[in-house]
Amino acid sequence: MQLHAEIVTVHTKHPFIIARGGRSEYRVVWVRLVDSDGAEGWGEASPSSFYGETADSVMVALQRLAPLLEHADAWSIEAIERELERALRWNASARCAVSAALHDLMGKRLGVPVWKLWGLDAKAAPLSSFTIGIAPDEATLRSRVRESAHLPILKIKLGSSWDRDVLRIVREEAPKAILRVDANCAWTAKQALGMLDALNAVGVDMLEQPLPPHDLAGLKFVRDRANIPVVADESCLVASDIPKLEGIVDGVNIKLAKCGSLREALRMIAVARAHGMRVMCGCMIETTLGIAAAAHFSPLLDDADLDGAALLADDPFVGTGFVDGRVVLTEHVGLGVLTKP
Repeated sequence: MQLHAEIVTVHTKHPFIIARGGRSEYRVVWVRLVDSDGAEGWGEASPSSFYGETADSVMVALQRLAPLLEHADAWSIEAIERELERALRWNASARCAVSAALHDLMGKRLGVPVWKLWGLDAKAAPLSSFTIGIAPDEATLRSRVRESAHLPILKIKLGSSWDRDVLRIVREEAPKAILRVDANCAWTAKQALGMLDALNAVGVDMLEQPLPPHDLAGLKFVRDRANIPVVADESCLVASDIPKLEGIVDGVNIKLAKCGSLREALRMIAVARAHGMRVMCGCMIETTLGIAAAAHFSPLLDDADLDGAALLADDPFVGTGFVDGRVVLTEHVGLGVLTKP
């Protein structure tokens, strides 16, 4: 197989700000695997500097992976993914793009969507949340919430100086929406404990990663005192991280850009289930191509946060993914993604 990659620059409709910063312009990497008969599989890397990757580092990583793929059997996905992990352990989004492309190629060859390869029921896909980033002022926040107030689930990014006001304003503008909160590691255990009354006052039904990744004792402290589920994101990268989180949090948030492959995501779901945990899948700022890879295993999830492409002003792809708060899986083969005309 020949590996082709190019950087694609996309822009969010509004500046996407979380507790550790943000911006409006994002660079992702579109990967195409072309087999000897001309069949193509597509994938996307959505790198995060928090995990030590950029679009440029992904391009360098893919150059290293290309020789490993040149004579590989495209059907041997498990073996290929093990080899890629040995070659590039800390380049998860680069490896994920190749994994997605391999699954896309397999689905296209067999003439079925990836969710059918896994024997899943498309109707079982959960609703997806839509993210409200940190806004600079009340008027901007109200305007942004009004745009999305019709959606069933809103995820509020906290970790600013006015978190309590943010919660109140979002609830005023979206009185019927299910509300979830993601502090992106911004709080201490004491701050999180102090926020519980405000979370309860507006009916928040999930608290995601309130504390820094390493503070497992603090997470347990918060979880033991909260009456809403606490979910780990930055504290959980791969399946082997999950057992140590049993009794610490109620669930885990899987992201392909963290775990490195679709098959690792499936392992994470199985391990989390074995430990009685709630299972969620989130995303970075991604195009429809990136979101589609996660959408195909969404019927196995309790919760989804697959809105990355819906936040974009210039998504270059169309197909499987987020539609009005739902994860829509179609009969289109492979990942079910095309470029826009």
